[in-house]
Amino acid sequence: MMITQNQPIVRRESDAFTSTRNACKLCAPLGACLAFRGIEGAVPFLHGSQGCSTYIRRYMISHFKEPMDVACSNFAEATAIFGGKQNLSTGLANVIRQYNPALIGIATTCLAETIGDDVSMYLHEIRREIPDVASQRIVHVSTPSYAATHDEGYRAAVRALVDQLTEPSPTGQHVNLFPGMVSPADLRYLKRLFRDFGIDVSCIPDYSDTLDGPAWDEYHRIPEGGTPIEHIQRAGAAQASVELGGTCRPKLSAGDLLQQKYRVPNHQMPLPIGVCLTDLLVETLENITGRHLPDEHAEERGRLVDAIVDAHKYVIGKRAIIYGEPDLVIGLAGMLAEIGIVPAICASGSETGRLAEEIALVAPDMAKDITVLEGVDFLSIGDHCRDLEIDLVVGNSKGFKLSKSIGATLVRVGFPIHDRIGGARLLHVGYRGAQQLFDRITNALIEAKQEASPVGYTYM
Repeated sequence: MMITQNQPIVRRESDAFTSTRNACKLCAPLGACLAFRGIEGAVPFLHGSQGCSTYIRRYMISHFKEPMDVACSNFAEATAIFGGKQNLSTGLANVIRQYNPALIGIATTCLAETIGDDVSMYLHEIRREIPDVASQRIVHVSTPSYAATHDEGYRAAVRALVDQLTEPSPTGQHVNLFPGMVSPADLRYLKRLFRDFGIDVSCIPDYSDTLDGPAWDEYHRIPEGGTPIEHIQRAGAAQASVELGGTCRPKLSAGDLLQQKYRVPNHQMPLPIGVCLTDLLVETLENITGRHLPDEHAEERGRLVDAIVDAHKYVIGKRAIIYGEPDLVIGLAGMLAEIGIVPAICASGSETGRLAEEIALVAPDMAKDITVLEGVDFLSIGDHCRDLEIDLVVGNSKGFKLSKSIGATLVRVGFPIHDRIGGARLLHVGYRGAQQLFDRITNALIEAKQEASPVGYTYM
């Protein structure tokens, strides 16, 4: 494969081995459940086996430290042979009776997809047979994990919500925000930024309260918060859409759907991590509103730049491994490059075909020193870094063994974070998020150097 001087080295290795060893991705229905949890009054529902719903609840609860109900049609051996219509019918009736949801979001698992269950046809028949189901708002999305990852399942669910719920509406002045798979802290920051620009923002989805809320006096089967369904219904009348995620393909893009169907201009861009990519988002909001960056955010930017100047000697020339969802990897690569850290390996379990191209755009001066790995697991990432001097590993908790095996410091970001508290409160985006990430990265490198010193020191 020919590599130009300013292009990363690209390796796609999903076909290089017959089994995945410590996957660098999660299942597609998990991402769909996360998206559905961000809708007001919604209950995620898996059409498949109970083990899938248990797996998803375990991952979500251990990261967000919040209760997470996921309904399930509970496949058994007979269901796998004869189909799951009856299980789906019974499950929907039970959820409606026990939860009285505003919406049920159905995601299919690998088993349901493998046997060929036609959920759309099932729903059509069940609605004729059961009046309660006929009057229930339901959104269905196909999410087989053998064909997609958790971030793709998330995108597919958001697109399905927009496709199946948006209605013709009078033209409004609001702006749709499709934030991508970010943390509740990120969602709160992004909404605040839009509102500080004077924008009436519809964040789709918004799990900043449903998965990071206050303590309860009693259990809520459906947590308060989430995107009001009316905001999705009016999405086609928006002034514009802002979709964060540079690798989101048109078939998974809610913003592209609204642009094609309702002529809502869609501004798609990378996750705003670091100075330059946040500047890109700010420029977009300035163009939409005709307003300048509010003083509070301008001051945050100034403090961030000053911090980078103050501490560049601790980070310059260090080498890092980044892994996770493609859009998170791109944003992190851009930020590390602008502070002087070489993102030597940028890896993802997803296969977008665009990861190398996007990384070359955000880190052009370092592109020739970057290896991009798509469709890989952690064992394969480890194989590629054996002969490299790596100072830093940046990603979720699943990479802990990798960081330990190569003796590099792990800075935890993204999803899932199981072995630390506060994963839901980690801020990644915007100038404030970049400031927090920069401080964490710099202090991690200083601590590693301090711990490795034979004499020790207490003054930097």
